[in-house]
Amino acid sequence: MMLVQATWQDAQTFRMIPISETCPYVECIFDPGTKVFVIISKIKRISLQMLPKLDDYGQPATGSKGRKEERHKVEVFQEFYVEDHLAIKDLIYMLAVNADTFDFNAFMQSEEENK
Repeated sequence: MMLVQATWQDAQTFRMIPISETCPYVECIFDPGTKVFVIISKIKRISLQMLPKLDDYGQPATGSKGRKEERHKVEVFQEFYVEDHLAIKDLIYMLAVNADTFDFNAFMQSEEENK
């Protein structure tokens, strides 16, 4: 995987993108607001989600209590959340080909630590 600079919820951060088809992950991204590293793997699972019920014309159906919803089985990628900063750094050094040259630590520090 390769580290690249990115924007997440109007803040600068970094993400890791796969550089080969054999990579077991779709992407990894660091959320600067919560300081959590999210790993999205290629492992798929079934998730039950409430989605808008559609009428015969494909428009969301409404009832007396607002929009109607129905439960659907949706195939999603398995996600892993890492909060420990040492574990995040270990994962980055294990997976990223440019971990030595990309300054990901700058994005992991809070505003107070940068002052």
